[in-house]
Amino acid sequence: MHRIVKEFGHLVKYPSTPASAKPVLQRVRQYLKTHLTHLQYRQFKKSGLPIGSGMVESACKWLIEQRFKGTGMRWSEPGFNHLIHLRLAWVNCRFDPLFADHPLTLNLHSPNR
Repeated sequence: MHRIVKEFGHLVKYPSTPASAKPVLQRVRQYLKTHLTHLQYRQFKKSGLPIGSGMVESACKWLIEQRFKGTGMRWSEPGFNHLIHLRLAWVNCRFDPLFADHPLTLNLHSPNR
């Protein structure tokens, strides 16, 4: 990846590179430089880490689409946004942080009092 970043630097300096392409080449080069640590695909593969977004997309489909788009279900955007927080808390077993600002207490009132 370092060679690619270096090559973009050379391309910007070549006299034959069109002036209109130079700002784009500079932006791409800067982006790659900024994200070099995220782009170590060869090392990630050697470590057995997944490359690509397939697993994330599959998880999103399972967590969101399959659970929120049941037959006949329709959600408004605000309603869905409230429910997604509950769904994620359920899946991650993290209800305490979700309700930390609002302790759950029951105020029971007996009609016999």
